[in-house]
Amino acid sequence: MPFVSILVLALMIGALIDVITRDQSQVKHLPKMMWVILVVLIPLIGSILWFALGREYGEGGVSLPRMPRREARASAPRPAAAHWAPPVDARTTEQQIADLDREIEEWRLREEIAKRKREDETS
Repeated sequence: MPFVSILVLALMIGALIDVITRDQSQVKHLPKMMWVILVVLIPLIGSILWFALGREYGEGGVSLPRMPRREARASAPRPAAAHWAPPVDARTTEQQIADLDREIEEWRLREEIAKRKREDETS
């Protein structure tokens, strides 16, 4: 009997980890928090329901979630983003500050030119 309890506990822990780490778009029928509560309150039935109904499986069927490896993730080229992402500025901080200084100087010169034009028009 303790063996069955250990199996139910392992199934519950696996289901909880899967619910928590899964993206909301891959969760079906209930919000993630409801699945967590269901798995915790009714471990055996909740876990079975999660794996049978609650999660979305890929085209290949059942697959174990893969944990990304840092070294592979850092060196591998990034796939094109499916959603909008803000642009990434590759300049260093010093380069950004220098660009801002040039822009400020340009605007100062433009204001000075406009001021001189106004003075010439009034005289």
